[in-house]
Amino acid sequence: MMRRFYPGFAVIIISGLYILLNSCLEVACIDETEAYVKASFYSYSSGEQAIPDSITLYGINKEENKIYDKFKITPPALIPLKDSTNYSTFVIRINGVNDTIDFRYWSYPHLVTKECGYTFYHHLDTLYHTKHAIDSVSKINENITTVNEENIRIYY
Repeated sequence: MMRRFYPGFAVIIISGLYILLNSCLEVACIDETEAYVKASFYSYSSGEQAIPDSITLYGINKEENKIYDKFKITPPALIPLKDSTNYSTFVIRINGVNDTIDFRYWSYPHLVTKECGYTFYHHLDTLYHTKHAIDSVSKINENITTVNEENIRIYY
């Protein structure tokens, strides 16, 4: 006895295999997954954006782990915050003069995408800073996310 071949059956088998194979493939994460404070530098006297000749940035008591180290940066400077605490303190050296900046904030999880998973966003409450090179710091956007938006302005 001869079996009949049904074209619809082949379409179902091929479609099932295609769905099965594509559901197992990993899709790469292409989105930004770290939320940084985006800081721009401004001249206090002119109010214009002014990139320092040199900048060094590191966490307090973590001088060996510098985030920036004595080179011109392309604004904005990206400053990482700790997810596990509600404050982060940094030493910032602008043109050879040291200051500290203390960020007070609260963090919350945010789903970036299914492929990228979760990250932490932050809400900036308060800023404290010393006044050696820095004249003032102003909050522009207190929501610190993965979007490339200026959060603070550092006037020196």
